Amino acid sequence: MTVMKSTLPEEALGVTGTALQETLVDLLGLSLIGKQAHWNIVGPRFRSIHLQLDEVVATARAHSDTVAERAAALGVPPDGRPETVAATFALLGTKDGRLSETEVVELMVSALEGAVGRLRERIAATERPDPVTQDLLISVTADLEKQRWMFEAENHPRETASS
Repeated sequence: MTVMKSTLPEEALGVTGTALQETLVDLLGLSLIGKQAHWNIVGPRFRSIHLQLDEVVATARAHSDTVAERAAALGVPPDGRPETVAATFALLGTKDGRLSETEVVELMVSALEGAVGRLRERIAATERPDPVTQDLLISVTADLEKQRWMFEAENHPRETASS
């Protein structure tokens, strides 16, 4: 078996590898939540939210690839197997069956908020061990925060004519 030598010292690699693996699982899980909601959303705002869910899924999948490749470049084998995601995914998932558009928006705000919170912890953890990975995590966080904001705006109370 060929072993990839990391450019990071062992202790830094441990912190960085853990941050990357946890982020990979969060992103893969987030993409699955997005697709499940995409297939099951119903209601008057179906089309716009349906399309917005595709944006989240594409963002999560693109970042998961970058995160996995960063891990591999450091000599840490990324683990995106379904059983790994199922066993270690820590964000709130979706219920079975049809979901109202309001439920989907609330679900996505919650899931994205959870992912961002966990990413911020990893950003802090990787500051000294690996600023390159920290920078990558900052980029992922910015994109997920944007998606969270866009979903949160969907359920913002509408102003009435008397307001």
